[in-house]
Amino acid sequence: MPTDTELLKTDDKQLEELFRKIPAGEIPKGPMEGLAILPGAGLSGARLLARLVHLFWWRGKVFSPDGYLSNRLFPLDMLSIVAMVGPGPSRLDGQECIVIDYSNTSLVFGGVRDELRQVDPHLYLGLIWLSSRKIGWFTLRDPNSSNG
Repeated sequence: MPTDTELLKTDDKQLEELFRKIPAGEIPKGPMEGLAILPGAGLSGARLLARLVHLFWWRGKVFSPDGYLSNRLFPLDMLSIVAMVGPGPSRLDGQECIVIDYSNTSLVFGGVRDELRQVDPHLYLGLIWLSSRKIGWFTLRDPNSSNG
């Protein structure tokens, strides 16, 4: 299976094919390291943009056992932008995925919905929707794993 840095090099069509093939998996627990994937930016551009996003804005997510998560923001790892987490059908293919739903927890991000599937025991591929439109990809990796 690919690593998060290998997924960074992948185009949108390949990410979509992979997402369709992998199972929903287990809902992550605790803090997860995030990596924004920006297909179409070119390899060096994608790496630079992913690094800048990680350094200065979005660093990942923290999953709580009660069905919620918080996003890890800014260099100080501020926890903000809460969402509800649970199983549900993917907008991409109707198959089960882990749904991250901001509609009932955030006025600003209420139109955002993330979907996750587990690539391997320590890595998830995420798809970002805004008002039913696919807008991007990300990975979440267990910070205690060597994958990446």
